[in-house]
Amino acid sequence: MALKNLMVVVDTSKPAAARIDAAAMLAARHDAHLTGLFVSAPPALPSYVAGELGDSVIALQQRMAQEIADEAAGLFRQRVELAGIGSRAEWRALRGDPTEVAGIVGRYADLVILGQIDPDRNRDVPPVHPEDVLFDCGRPVLMVPYAGRFPTIGEQVLVGWNASREAARAVNDALPFLETAKKVSVLAVNPKTGINGLGDEPGADISLHLARHGVPVTADHVNARGMDPGDMILNYATDVSADLLVMGAYGRSRLRELVLGGVTRHIMQHMTIPVLFSH
Repeated sequence: MALKNLMVVVDTSKPAAARIDAAAMLAARHDAHLTGLFVSAPPALPSYVAGELGDSVIALQQRMAQEIADEAAGLFRQRVELAGIGSRAEWRALRGDPTEVAGIVGRYADLVILGQIDPDRNRDVPPVHPEDVLFDCGRPVLMVPYAGRFPTIGEQVLVGWNASREAARAVNDALPFLETAKKVSVLAVNPKTGINGLGDEPGADISLHLARHGVPVTADHVNARGMDPGDMILNYATDVSADLLVMGAYGRSRLRELVLGGVTRHIMQHMTIPVLFSH
């Protein structure tokens, strides 16, 4: 699948510029169309409170919301022009629940680009929750960290592999990146054996599949030995100078991950490079 239609969620937070730059860079590389999506959440006020505020207060709220939308639009247009893709960029400003709207609009894109949730964000502005968009849109999600700049994405790729359905989906969704990468590393952490495991040589089968696509791939496996598997993946990504991590998301229920912890949740919270998630 070629990447020809990308969507990036835009806001007015500090990390937004780096996120737009990453999306614009990918659009330029893949000769793709880029849609910038801004979602304005309506004030969360009970009807009886809104009625008591009066028309002037409601009009003021609407003007403030429009100013924020205009600021986001200006930022998007500035960054796509700098990237040289202004003619292939489109702006959409909608109202509603930001996460829900992003999940719906994202169904019409090849790749949805979101930001990692910043713990120091403005708490008055509802964030877009990447995990909910991932479940709702049916598309791969590229999550960009809230800190840092990312001049390259996909030159040195690390694939987190556990032979699950989600991991297989992620590898397939990431083929446009993998086929053009300079180097791809496949990593299995605490690999299982047996019919549902990774075989005698963990990572060999998926590496052979990728090699048949012309991907320059190597495979490795490690045992965490008490270390969190998510930390092991992130440390390995640093060791191989990866600028993109590819992995399946939520191989077990989100509720179970919330209670027991899990690799997906850990990576989403502690990622240091862009991550392509698929479910």
